[in-house]
Amino acid sequence: MVKVGILKMGAIGTALLVEYLLDERADREDIEVRVVTSGAKMQPEEAKIAEKLKEFDPDLVIVVSPNAALPGPKAAREAFEGKPVIVISDAPAKKAKEEFEQKGFGYILVNADSMIGARREFLDPTEMALFNADVVKVLAATGAFRIVQEEIDKVIEALKKGEKPELPKVVITAEKAVEAAKFSNPYAKAKAMAAYYIAEKVADVDVRGCFIEKDPEKYIPLVTAAHEMMRIAAKLADEAREIEKGNDTVFRNPHARDGKILSKTKLMEKPQ
Repeated sequence: MVKVGILKMGAIGTALLVEYLLDERADREDIEVRVVTSGAKMQPEEAKIAEKLKEFDPDLVIVVSPNAALPGPKAAREAFEGKPVIVISDAPAKKAKEEFEQKGFGYILVNADSMIGARREFLDPTEMALFNADVVKVLAATGAFRIVQEEIDKVIEALKKGEKPELPKVVITAEKAVEAAKFSNPYAKAKAMAAYYIAEKVADVDVRGCFIEKDPEKYIPLVTAAHEMMRIAAKLADEAREIEKGNDTVFRNPHARDGKILSKTKLMEKPQ
């Protein structure tokens, strides 16, 4: 039994489902999972939630946040130095890659898990939820979530064997995502890549809209445009999966009860 502790600070799309990627049918017998969260806030003082996770005494710690280079997420992961720690974050965290490696932390950075258009004139709870629904669809259908799942599963498997795990050092690009998705149709693969690339660019538009432009006449259309981009990315990702469904070539890799990753392609066959 491997005890997996997940600490969430702030909101990125991957944070919404990361614990469920490890146990999609709630029947794994080889892991025990606990999740603590600071909610939307991610200031250094919020890192005190690490103390609550320490009570669980996890064998593996996963710290999920936007921009893991910021002081809050840094304090959270450093609270677990000496344990295997995997940082999951978005593209801005790439500037902290060297620090992660120096401290011995693993990392999975998801380029397409882009920031939201956080302007009060535009973003309400409904818009926030819709944006994250689109992000989740992009990351799931393009293969990015599969990389997250498989990289964490590799570490869990090593810990089960009593080995020192090799922690991931992964930046998820469009090419890596679609490779993990195992598309068989080239048009499906191309649509998924287009979805991922568009989702990556959402961050550039939202950064400009949230932090650079000061005139509402400029920043409101920008953040609105960014959300429209993510909506179209989700539509393309859905179209890619629909092509694979039409060919009966959707790749699936469910977990067995003992944590082994099974696989299948044809809908009516059993996973092996």
